[in-house]
Amino acid sequence: MSRPATASAATGAPPVARSAGAIRSTVVAALPYVAQAWLTRRRLQVALGLLWLLDGALQLQPFMLRASFAGEVLGPAGDGQPRIVAVPVHWAAHLVAAHPAAWDVPFATVQLLIGLGMLVPRTARLALAASIPWVVGVWFFGEGLSGLASGNASLLSGAPGAVLLYGVLALAAWPRDRRSDVPPAQWLPFAWAAYWVGGAVLQVLPKNNSGDAVADVLRDGWPSWLPGSTTSITSWVAAHGLAVIVVLVATEALIGLTVFDQNTSRASAVAGLALSLLLWVGAQNVGELATGQSTDPNSAPLVILTALALLASQGQRSTVGSAVARRDDRDAPPLR
Repeated sequence: MSRPATASAATGAPPVARSAGAIRSTVVAALPYVAQAWLTRRRLQVALGLLWLLDGALQLQPFMLRASFAGEVLGPAGDGQPRIVAVPVHWAAHLVAAHPAAWDVPFATVQLLIGLGMLVPRTARLALAASIPWVVGVWFFGEGLSGLASGNASLLSGAPGAVLLYGVLALAAWPRDRRSDVPPAQWLPFAWAAYWVGGAVLQVLPKNNSGDAVADVLRDGWPSWLPGSTTSITSWVAAHGLAVIVVLVATEALIGLTVFDQNTSRASAVAGLALSLLLWVGAQNVGELATGQSTDPNSAPLVILTALALLASQGQRSTVGSAVARRDDRDAPPLR
């Protein structure tokens, strides 16, 4: 006797696969509401404050107090850049090299004060405002625009620079009507799209659009403690350069472009979060925090924080949309 067709047979998918798909869909659907409940503008201010404190502490490492900081970190940021960027960056590096401790201690102090200011509700607004000009100065003189003008910057290596993302998130965390218990700014999807689509554009530039270019980034950023041989991985990437570039560019472009569609915006944020975490570990060496020469945790943690802020703002829109729909249903005339 033949058995009746089951639901699994009807859908053509095994129960385990359908269950995994249902769980994944549930997690993606629930994330905006979880993020909205957790990540208000005030909590985003606190997260930024903790990151600023980390940066200030990193700036007080022994390496930063020597001339080698200017020679090995600041100066190279201007190498290979147009003169409009290279000249000011090299000038700043020369200035710091002459008296490294005298410059470095105030640098660290400013960042620590910004971080502490964001942790205290009464001073958070002032700290957010003070961080913006500091971000602009460090991004230009300290990071050389994160190498964007050189043509070899990419999301893999940390473009457009962690410090620039500090500024974007500071604006997203700015109190609205002097209230900080609301989700982050509603314009974050535009910043998210600019980051990922811009990353896709950077990846197709002549200096980045080869397997060798990606392999070089991985060779420099692959952690020694991560399983797998760096040589074998980079060799595979170099040998399959076209496929690697196509996948990278398509993935980054899709993450950026799908954020505006209500049906795919959550998946865009989750995919960007996951890819950023992967890049942070596999291409950015966890910000090189253990080397003693890192000035910040690199851009990926800021992108992850942006993804959570984006999910929080999406959760707010979903909640408002549901409330409007319920109100319309109440106000609708009865069916006859």
